[in-house]
Order: sequence, then C-alpha cells, then structure tokens
Amino acid sequence: MTATEFPGTPMSRRDEPVRFVRDTTVGAAPPPSSVVGPWAWMREHLFTGPVNIAMTFILLALFLWVVPGLVRFLFIDAVWSGVDRESCIITEQRPVVGACWAFIRDRAAYFTYGSYPLPERWRVDVFFALLAIGVVWLLKLDAPRRDLGAFYFFIVLPIASYVLLVGLPILGLPIVETNLWGGILVTIVCSAVGIVVSLPLGILLALGRRSSMPAARLFSVVFIEFVRGVPLITVLFMASVMLPLFVPDYLQPDKLLRALVGIALFAAAYMAEVVRAGLQALPKGQYEGAMSLGLNYGQMMRLIILPQALKVTIPNIVNTYIGLFKDTTLVVIVGIFDFLKTIEAARIDPRWGAPTVSATGYVYAAIFYFICCYLMSRYARSVEARLAQADKR
Repeated sequence: MTATEFPGTPMSRRDEPVRFVRDTTVGAAPPPSSVVGPWAWMREHLFTGPVNIAMTFILLALFLWVVPGLVRFLFIDAVWSGVDRESCIITEQRPVVGACWAFIRDRAAYFTYGSYPLPERWRVDVFFALLAIGVVWLLKLDAPRRDLGAFYFFIVLPIASYVLLVGLPILGLPIVETNLWGGILVTIVCSAVGIVVSLPLGILLALGRRSSMPAARLFSVVFIEFVRGVPLITVLFMASVMLPLFVPDYLQPDKLLRALVGIALFAAAYMAEVVRAGLQALPKGQYEGAMSLGLNYGQMMRLIILPQALKVTIPNIVNTYIGLFKDTTLVVIVGIFDFLKTIEAARIDPRWGAPTVSATGYVYAAIFYFICCYLMSRYARSVEARLAQADKR
C-alpha cells in the first residue's frame, strides 16, 4: 500500500510507503514488581497465608526484642581494652557494662594454644598454615593437580603435623607433651582426625555390611550397631578410662591419642550408615551395567558406584561432619583441654572475675563454632550446585 492511494496525504510523502510495523528493535520491558524484587519475594515467602503471616510477625517481634539488646551488649556497651577485671565491672563512671572483649584479647593466645610452650608456638602456626593449604588444595574443585593435593593431605600433612606438634629432637624440635596442648589447637586436631579417618573407614564398613562374605558382614554389623547404640561420651570413657585397666602401663597410649581413636571410630560408625544409604539409593541397573562392562568388584565400586553414592549423600556427610566438629567439645569430660575447656578455665581466673566475662567467653566460642560450621555448610551447598549443573548438561 502506498501514499498515492490516499488523496489527503501531503505531496512530499505521497511516494513514500506507509509502514505499520516498527523497523527498529524495542528493548524488553522490565518484569512487573509483583513478580520480581524484594516485595515479590516477601509476598511469596512471608505472607502467603494466615499462618505464615502470623509466624512472620511473631519472628519479627522476637527479632526486635532480642537483637537490640544483643547489639548493646556486644558492641555499644562492650569494653574493648583493659588489663584486668577493673575494666569490666560497673562503676559510677560506667553504670552499664556489656561484653568484656578485653578479656578475650588478653586470653586469646591461651584460647588458641592452651599451655603449649611459648617459644614453640610457631610450630602450631605452621601446622595451621599447612592444614589450610591442604584443605584448599583438596577441596577447591578447579585446583591444579588435585591428585598431588590428596597425597599431600593424607600422607605428607599427617607426618609433618606429628613432627611439628609432638616434636623430633634430631631436627631441633623438642618434645611437647600432649597434656600441654589445648584450645583451638586440640579442637582442630580432634576434628581433623575424626573427619579424615571417618569417611574411608565408614566406606569400608558400609561395603562390609553389604558384602556377601558372612564374616565381613557380621563384623561390620556388630561394630556399627554397637558403636551407634552408645553415646560418644561412653566411647570416650571406654577409650580414656577403661582401656588403661586392661593393658600394662608401658602399652598405654597417650590420653589425647585414646580420645582421637574413640572419636574416629564413633564417627566412622555413623558415616557407614550414611554411605550405606547412598549405596542403597542407586538403582540396580548401575550395578548390572558396571558388571556388563567386565569390571571387577574394586573397579565397579571405585569408578561407578561409590562416586554416585557419595554424590547422593553429600548433605548427610556434611551434616555428620558438622555434628562431629561440635561433639569434640565432649573431650573435656576426659580431662582434655579443648577450646571450650580453656574458656572454662580462663573465666574463673580471679584476675578477670567480672560479671560479664563468662557470657563473653561463651559468645566467643559460639562465634567460632558458628563460623566453622557455616563454612562447611556453604562449601557443601556449592558442591551440590556444581554437581546439579553437571547433571543438566
């Protein structure tokens, strides 16, 4: 259709075609605020029904009631510097006293190293650095040569850690008895040993429980059910108190070593059930397909079955690790100075006998455990998200 067909069209435009469609691309309009944005999120998650709305307002009221007081105690009214209890007690000049962070600053080294000799604490710092390198190298999915990282973490790091922390006189490192260890050092050692040992031992127990060999299956079932049927405190008492009654003095292992063995065995029993759940979740066709390829039992488990089973159970594995990390505080019952025990010992020091010292110490411990557990949880979620993207390809 042209302009000549319309007599009223100006002469300058009669020869130009009339277009009813845009010849340029129009940008997409933004989605409505009712679909995306903070208000849409709140409407979907906080105000979807009467019960949800009531719970939202109850939690909001609880938040407004608790958080301002915590902020005042932890930051506004807190004492940040001082050398003794006089800094953290109520006076006429300071009628309100919050958290005594001066106490934490003064005892921070004790909370980290315990009674580890002061001239040798550099060895603990080197251990922490080596452990951090091993964790990042092993857990970072795009790290180079992760096979070497696994060798470093499972072979080199344990040997180097033992030499550093215990000592080796021929290398100029004096022996440091484990009864001098304490604080975060003991918590990290107990957690690391339990986490590292529990997974491979738990896999072996899970495979043994599903084995066709009666002896292996019976041993695995008895071990798992017995250990899971008693609390961790019982295992620690058996390892630390009862074991010395049945062996001569020269064969008695170190107190910390006995606790480490008890923690590792206890965690392995729970990990075995987690891995067994992953093995049972796989369809029978995975086993049949692996056998049809001519793979033997070891190859089938290493290449086909276990990678899928462990992938399925990542949330349960991390949950077990988080529980184990927090349960290491029970070693205090058998006389081992872990992180929580050092806080208990420091808060009764007459030099820091102020009313808010105990609460500040426990808040400090809560922050430490929360950060460690949160980092483990976030890492597990990132791995799950990455594996889920791989499944969609």
